[in-house]
Amino acid sequence: MTLTFMVEIVAQAFAGDDAERKALLVDMFNQEGAALVRLARIFTDDRNAAEDLVQEAFIRLHRSAHRIHDQQKLPAYLRSIVLNLARDHNRRGLLSLRHQQTSYPIVNEGPEEQIFRNESQARVIESLGELSPRQRDCLVLRFFMELSEREIAETLGISPNSVKTHTRRGMATLETLLEDVR
Repeated sequence: MTLTFMVEIVAQAFAGDDAERKALLVDMFNQEGAALVRLARIFTDDRNAAEDLVQEAFIRLHRSAHRIHDQQKLPAYLRSIVLNLARDHNRRGLLSLRHQQTSYPIVNEGPEEQIFRNESQARVIESLGELSPRQRDCLVLRFFMELSEREIAETLGISPNSVKTHTRRGMATLETLLEDVR
């Protein structure tokens, strides 16, 4: 499913809403949709499931948007919903981080480089699965989504100091896990 098609689905889903609210949600989808799909894909490694999770996140945002008075917090709220949906998805046994094989093709690399990169990525993602959920969330949001500590804190509903602590501990554990693999 393409992002354009997903935008059309979101627009249709909110067709009965007032124009301002619909425009806000569609703009939010245009701004955050692709990044949220990438985020969900890290946890599910299935593009279709990731897209479904993001669509569900927007539906849930729509249901509770009336409770959010600060529109600046909408991206953090959406990321939080996606993380929770991804956790639920994995918890139900639909797909687990620990049993994934990732394959992100890299253009302009030879077969040896692609094999090494795929194996390295698989090891990192498998090792992420060994971390506590909070540490994994902090690392993914920090290094994959490139969010600031403040944005991560808003997304996860924790303090920036907790984000620093979880990130530091997660990195230390990840380093140990990846050293054991070598």
